[in-house]
Amino acid sequence: MKFLVVGLGNPGEEYQHTRHNIGFDVLDEFASRQNAAWTLERHGWIARTAARGRNIILLKPNTYMNLSGKAVSYWMQAEKMPLSQVLVLLDDLALSTGKLRLRLNGSDGGHNGLKSINETLGTNQYARLRFGIGNDFPKGRQSEFVLGKWNAEEQDTIKAATIKAADALLLYITQPQNIAMTRINAAG
Repeated sequence: MKFLVVGLGNPGEEYQHTRHNIGFDVLDEFASRQNAAWTLERHGWIARTAARGRNIILLKPNTYMNLSGKAVSYWMQAEKMPLSQVLVLLDDLALSTGKLRLRLNGSDGGHNGLKSINETLGTNQYARLRFGIGNDFPKGRQSEFVLGKWNAEEQDTIKAATIKAADALLLYITQPQNIAMTRINAAG
């Protein structure tokens, strides 16, 4: 069995380790554990690895957040990947900082990356692991907050949650979906 795991974020140094790029950071943590090397390929950075008999393709799109669907669609077609074997990792303003939520489908919730994927694939029936970034920003400052770096007080929480998210990714890939969802969401 094969899985495509997509971490959402924006390419470029100015976006590294921002709240919006937590999907990239979680994939970096997972790839590091697996000793998987990143290579620049079509529409993004790819790392290939395996765990418990499952082949895993990690994707960090270089299409920018609002065009993420282009990269996801390309790699699904290239790898002949069904939606049931796709997992998208993203930031979520509606969850408190560091909280994780696995959903097997759902709306885009105003997230431009999910909006692009939904439009490109013509469906929202794919799994997503949402990583809470909180919403502690003044009115009208959402973009600044989302594209901002974690503050000093958040660093320990984010490091622990990034590790937990990488664990959740492995759990999702190696366990039945309903069991993975129950365990991940209970752990928060």
